[in-house]
This record gives sequence, C-alpha cells and structure tokens, in this order.
Amino acid sequence: MKPYENEIQALLSQMTIAEKVGQLQQCGPSLVGAFEVSFEELLDMMFDGRISHEEFERLMGTAEQDYHEEALRAGRIGSYNGIADPEIVNRLQKIAVEETRLGIPLLFGYDVIHGFRTVGPIPLGEACAWEPDLWRRTARLAAQEATAAGIHMTFAPMVDVAKDARWGRVSEGAGEDPVVSSAYGVAKVQGFQTEDLSRPDAMAACIKHFAAYGAAEAGRDYNRVDLSPQRLYEEYLPPFEACIQAGARAVMPAFNDISGVPCTGNRWLLQDVLRRDWGFTGVTVSDSNAIAECVVHGYSRDKAQAAADAITAGVDIDMSSDVYVSELDRLVENGTVPMEALDRAVADVLRLKFELGLFEHPYRTDPDRAARDINRPEDRALAREAAEKSVVLLKNDGILPLQPEKRIGVWGDLAFSREDMLGAWAVGADGNLCVSLADGLTNQNISFVSLQGETGLAEVASCDVILAAVGETKDQSGEAASRADIGLPEGQEERVRQLVDTGKPVIAIVFAGRPLAIPYLAEHAAAILIAWHPGVEAGNALAEILYGAVNPSGKLTTTFPYTTGQCPMYYAHTNTGRPGGRSKFTSKYLDTPLEPVWPFGYGLSYTTYAYQDLQASRNGSGALSVSVTVSNTGDRSGDETVQCYFRAPAARRVRPVRQLAAFQKVHLEPGEAQTVSFSIPIQSLGYYTPDMQYTVAPGTYAVYAGGSSRDCLETQVAL
Repeated sequence: MKPYENEIQALLSQMTIAEKVGQLQQCGPSLVGAFEVSFEELLDMMFDGRISHEEFERLMGTAEQDYHEEALRAGRIGSYNGIADPEIVNRLQKIAVEETRLGIPLLFGYDVIHGFRTVGPIPLGEACAWEPDLWRRTARLAAQEATAAGIHMTFAPMVDVAKDARWGRVSEGAGEDPVVSSAYGVAKVQGFQTEDLSRPDAMAACIKHFAAYGAAEAGRDYNRVDLSPQRLYEEYLPPFEACIQAGARAVMPAFNDISGVPCTGNRWLLQDVLRRDWGFTGVTVSDSNAIAECVVHGYSRDKAQAAADAITAGVDIDMSSDVYVSELDRLVENGTVPMEALDRAVADVLRLKFELGLFEHPYRTDPDRAARDINRPEDRALAREAAEKSVVLLKNDGILPLQPEKRIGVWGDLAFSREDMLGAWAVGADGNLCVSLADGLTNQNISFVSLQGETGLAEVASCDVILAAVGETKDQSGEAASRADIGLPEGQEERVRQLVDTGKPVIAIVFAGRPLAIPYLAEHAAAILIAWHPGVEAGNALAEILYGAVNPSGKLTTTFPYTTGQCPMYYAHTNTGRPGGRSKFTSKYLDTPLEPVWPFGYGLSYTTYAYQDLQASRNGSGALSVSVTVSNTGDRSGDETVQCYFRAPAARRVRPVRQLAAFQKVHLEPGEAQTVSFSIPIQSLGYYTPDMQYTVAPGTYAVYAGGSSRDCLETQVAL
C-alpha cells in the first residue's frame, strides 16, 4: 500500500460532508458582466440567429471571468477545467492551499487534444503515421507545454473506435480499428504521463469517452448507442482496456447511453468492467454537464436522482453541471447515498492529487517557461514531422512530385487560411502562428498565381498545374459537427469541375476532419493528398511533400466511402449469407460501387513496394509467427507500413472478413528488401460466443500481409 493511502484516510476523517462534496466539484470559469442571460443561452442565441456573430463577440469582449473564489475558500471546489494562464492557476491554488480549512490543493484539467501551444495534426491525421514513437513524442511535447501553464490533467486521448464518417468527433480519435486505436491510446498515455506522474512535466491522461461513443446511431453526436455485448467487447472496449493497463489515471464516461443506460449512470460499465475486471484505481470525470443530462435522457427523474445515480455508479468528479455540489450533501445526510460511496469518490480524487505530487508541490507552473516555450524551432520541427507523416497520398498520375519549373496556380480559401489548419479542439493555440499552404509555398520561394475570386479562371491559362485546396474548415468537424452529407462543402466541387474543364492538371489537397466522399476527385484529379488538419506547420509540410523533399508515407486508418449513404463503411465487416456481388439478390446498393474509393490502410508513395514470401506458423509459446518480405522496387527511399491481417474460420458467431492483427513501419532504401516478422498471441485472435464466453475458434485461419487491407498476400495456418 502506498504511504499516501493512510494520509487519504486521515483527510477523510477530518472532512465535513460539504468539504468532501467540494472535492468532487470541477468548476469552469463563468462569464459575467456583459449580459443578463447565461453564457449557454447566449451561445444558443447566436447559433439560432437571434444575435449576430459580431454581437456575440462584442458581448464576450466586455465580459469578465468569474472563478467562484468564495466557493473555493469554503472548500466547495476541488478542481477546475479550461484555465491555461499560470498566474491565474497559481492565484487559485494559493487560495486552496492557504485559505481553505484543510489546504487540499486543486487539480487543473484542460483539453490538450493534439498539442497545447505547438499544435500538430488532428488525431485522425496523426494516426495515419502508424508510428507509436511519434505519437509518444508529440504527447510528451504537449505535456511539457501544458504543465508549464499549470495543467495537471488532459482530457485525452480519445480512443473511441469510429466507423461512421458522419460523426464529427471521428477527427479526435485514431479511426475505425481497435488495434490501431489501442496502440495510439497507449502511446499517448505514456507520452502524457511518463513513468513518474509526480514529474513537473507529467500530466494525467483522462481517456475518453467510455464507452462506444463512436458508435452513435446515424453518426449523430450525443445520440444513442445500441450494441450487442459481443461487439462492445470485441470492437469498442479494447482500446480503453489497453490504456488502463498502460497506466491511465483518469477515465471520462461518455455522453451517450448504451442500450438505454447513460454511461454516466452505468454501474456495470464503471464498477464491474472498469474497476472490478480491469483493476482501475484512478479517478473518473464526467463529461461536461453529463450528470445533469441524465435527467434529459429520461433516465433520472430529477437532478437529485441524477446525482445519486452517478455517484453510486462510480462517477467521481462532476464537470460543470453543479449537480453534486447542489444535491449530494442532502442525499448523504438523509441516507439516499451511502457515505461509503462519497468517501470512495473523494479518495479517488485525493489519490490522483497525491500521485501528481500536488500536496508537496502545489504550484506546478513555470510562467517563464510557458511564455518562452511558444514557437520554439525544435518544437515546430516535431510538429512538421508529424504533419509530413500524417499526409496520405491517395492518387498520383505521375504529376507528383512537382518539378520546380512548373508554373503553379492556387485556388481555394483553405489554401490561404491559417486558423483552419489547427482543426477542431486546438483550444490553447494561436492561429496566427500557423503556416498556410500559400505560406508554405512562399517559404520555399515558390511563386504561384492566386486563382481566387471571380477573375480567377482567367488566370488559369498562364499555369501549368493547379493546386485546389478543398475540404472542411476546422469548424465543420469535431464535437457537435456531425454531417448528413460528407461530400465537399457547397460550391467546391463545382469550382473544381471548372478547373478540370480547363484541361490543366488539378492536384487536390483535401483538408478535413473525417473521410470525405469525393468520387469526382478520385476520377478526375491528377493527384490527391489528404492533409487532414495538419497543425501549425501545415504549409511547410505540404510544400516539402509536393516538391519531393519528403516522400509521403501516410496510410489511412479509416475507410473513404463512395457516397454518404454507404456510412457506416469499414473494412472489418462481416459477410451476409448473400455477400455483395454482381448478382441482383446480394447485399449492395443499386446506385454505388460495392467497394470504397480508398480502403483502410491505403496510401501511396513516390516509390513502389513489392511483397513476397508470406509465411505463417504456430510457435511453441502460444503465438502465431508471421513473416513477409517487402522490397523497395522504386528509385527513392521510403517508409512502408506493413500490415498483418487474419480471418477466422467458421465460428459460432459470424466473424469479420478481415481483422488487423499487427503492423510495423520500416524504412527501405531503393532496391532494399527486408523481412518483417510478427509474433501475434493466439489468444488475441478470439471472439465472444453468443453466451459471452471468450474463445479462439479451432480450424484454418487465413493470414494476410501487405500495404493495405485490400492489397495483401494470403496464406493459411491451422490453429
């Protein structure tokens, strides 16, 4: 037992009920002084068109932030979120440590999703690097920057497996596969937390959203989730369990319900699975206002019941709904909520504060470093590396890399937008520090003709090649940004058609927070780069790739459908009794191709690779040994992500047509060949039977290896 466990019990013995409840209250600063309605109502007024965006900004500009310092002095606040100013952090911490009765330090949380000041690619983009070491390093940088500002916990990584491109928050995770999402999540946890959480530059990782938020019905944010327990355990829970085993110290229950029970009040999920089965001993933090929303769900009759439901289910910290602080005192006093449930939650919070070293060193800020760390060259170099490795080359008719003598025309607002390079949830960043595509070309001394405006087409004649920047702004994906149509936003395809009709080759550079349905581009563009939202070094990374200084190596971690109506579309689907085919009475749509435009794992390079000699056998240590030889058959060096898949034999539940088992990224010089080996635990190839027994089906397994889920060699092995 850790020494601080005795200190936790000693503190609990001294605390009043009100002080205990205060430790469970996570407060965000309120805005006051500029308007008579709440901030939330003001937002609704803007979104509903009752006030203009300009009027909203004017009101916000005259508002003051209220940090509820009197409630803090009374011991009614245990943590804050959304504060990134070290001076304010220290001021509030001083009140907690020196002016409250017990002097318990505060915990400060923040959404550090894909960088703090130095913002890298959105997670969906960075996942396309297929490189855990890169994921660790970018998380390490984010933690170093954030902790200097006094942040102790990040609400990341998001490890929701997401198979429906309509869902806006697909941008925040690693894509559609549990193996990739697990590897991504573990690397981020390790990068954020390090091996010692008490280090001044380490912060706790809060994995989210537990669980199955990525399976929201129809891809609509906050919507219901109705899954079989088998799919939940096989496809959606593994990344969370992997992160818990990697030491993640916080978990955020999801907004959604699972089969009618909101995750925020789901005792089975938060007690049986998370704590009993997985041995989690950290802290749970509700999503913003989620406890109060159990009433809106229709699960809890009022806020009092919502508080009782959440605390007894296992939610420790109430983020921003004020339900605990308004209801729990009375509920504990009248016996509705057992004191043991309250003490358990408070102990979880105190434990994390001890692990972070806050009792010994409560002022974990470095204002000088926080100011100095912004825009450091070495940090931007890492952001550029991440951006370069996240870009996926989807098509190339031989026009890339560009030759310096080609005269370039550039069209599209996104080519000139710096702010949109940040993507969703880059809340601590300065968009002015971003490099747009146009900036990146200029930085490389590449002159270009702007094709913007009504007269833009008239300039095309002077160009040899057109760069068309298309896709989504940063606000068109992310939270509350689900889309019923994942094609190009209005007007973009029409303009691209006009550019193509000029006869000039068009290179499409697609900025997006999700897979887009872009079949016209797939057919008519000379080349396509999916850049996602690449972060502060966006333009520099793209210029390096366009002109060949960097060989693109990204591979998709999500499927690109032909049209929105195919969503959800993902590679690890099961066959029906009538798999899609050329015959009429098969599982397909009449008006779209059967296959996606680009499959999971796909990505081109400026060189070419060949696979041969795939072998698979069972070894004596309970693992499947797989090896394949990959060769660089082109004329330049490159990085190739070798992917290993399997298909199980006939089983008591229908199995997917292909499942990722492992991956490995290798560097190959021209003409070089390398044998890549995988050792895959046979136990990892199992599934849950109809009565929820985990088993590995006996029989002959198909084993695949190659450069994507579609382009693979195949062999067989008996298990």
